[in-house]
Amino acid sequence: MSTVELKSNIIKLVEDIQNDELLESLLEFLSKRKDSASGDMWSDLTPAQRQEVLDAYQESEEEKNLVVKDQLFRLL
Repeated sequence: MSTVELKSNIIKLVEDIQNDELLESLLEFLSKRKDSASGDMWSDLTPAQRQEVLDAYQESEEEKNLVVKDQLFRLL
């Protein structure tokens, strides 16, 4: 998928979000990413946040823990 297609798909997904809290979280996430000089967000995380990411990744390795994208966005 090209960069233009990726951006377009992200914009479409964001436009469908009706949850203000989620939109604020996305804005904060994207702003931090843009403001990070090195682009290395990992170094900006606390040890607890890093562990949370690693735990989530490990959980995602088990297929039973995965959620269909459409099902996820219905929850938002």
